[in-house]
Amino acid sequence: MILRVGRQSKFFCELANRIHRPMQWVVVLCAVYFAVRATANGAAWRHAFLRADQLVIIAAAAWLLVSLLVVLEDTALSRVRTDVPDNRTARRVHTQVVMMRRVTVAVVAVLAGAVMLMTIPQARLVGTSVLASAGFAGVIAGLAAQSVLRNMFAGLQLAFSDAVRLGDVVIVENEWGRIQEITLSHVVVHVWDDRRLILPTSYFTEKPFENWTRTESALLGAVMFDVDWWLPVPEMREELRRALESTDLWDGRVSVLQVVEATGQAMRLRALVSAPDAPKLWDLRCFVREHLVTWLRDAHPSALPRMRAEMNSAMPLHATLTGQTVTTDGDSRVFSHSVDGRARAEAFTGRE
Repeated sequence: MILRVGRQSKFFCELANRIHRPMQWVVVLCAVYFAVRATANGAAWRHAFLRADQLVIIAAAAWLLVSLLVVLEDTALSRVRTDVPDNRTARRVHTQVVMMRRVTVAVVAVLAGAVMLMTIPQARLVGTSVLASAGFAGVIAGLAAQSVLRNMFAGLQLAFSDAVRLGDVVIVENEWGRIQEITLSHVVVHVWDDRRLILPTSYFTEKPFENWTRTESALLGAVMFDVDWWLPVPEMREELRRALESTDLWDGRVSVLQVVEATGQAMRLRALVSAPDAPKLWDLRCFVREHLVTWLRDAHPSALPRMRAEMNSAMPLHATLTGQTVTTDGDSRVFSHSVDGRARAEAFTGRE
């Protein structure tokens, strides 16, 4: 019946595919149990067979319950999309659902194991004797499982505190990467060069880390330039604007060029740009750096960084060596460091 309904509903189709096999096991095992119980009254193997059948029925029922929970969680995940630009809420829901899936599977497995033990009278007697020393055993178990429990509670805290989510861009241990997997024991960070950094979940609750997509994915980035004092900064600022407008990596928010430092040798310029996410910001910074370096080389080669050494060009070498005083005329300053002299030096081509 579920298969027939599933032809028209995606949910029922997934439900039928998931629970088909465990449902068969539960139905068959229950039928065998009641058939043997009703017919084989005097058989010697009857009691042992029924006990074993009960254990398998409990395991199959736990399998069926887990399948139902997985279908419900998959349905919840299908309602939120993570392939859209603003997917912060979707990634948070995805993280919480995945964590709840792991928790529910673990809880169902533990409960199924407890129920299976409760069906065995000998196990109940053992449990009664163990309760007498529960205090001591609890202390030993607590000390032994301290790290495991800490990571487990840290994983639940990460899932519901919204501190980190699946797909978040983080800086951890000086590595840039994305959160690929969050479990009850560890977190897998997919590093930019395809390495996997595996950290305990308690790391993210006990140590500081950078989350570049905590509230939004848009970021700012800086590109630094060391240039000569002759560079016309307004022209470079306009060129930066034209470069940003020519690429789709820029989100249109920030385009700033400022002189952040001026020393005796050069000026330091900072180009501040913005992008919708971290990968595009990296590509945008590389694009801006390459574009402006090419523009500086072609349009203002004299503004490239240089080392200056001042000397008197009008004094002959032999006069400098002998200490003579030489009188110079006005022509010796044709190519001086004045604005006009610099222009004449750039236009000079030599004698005919």
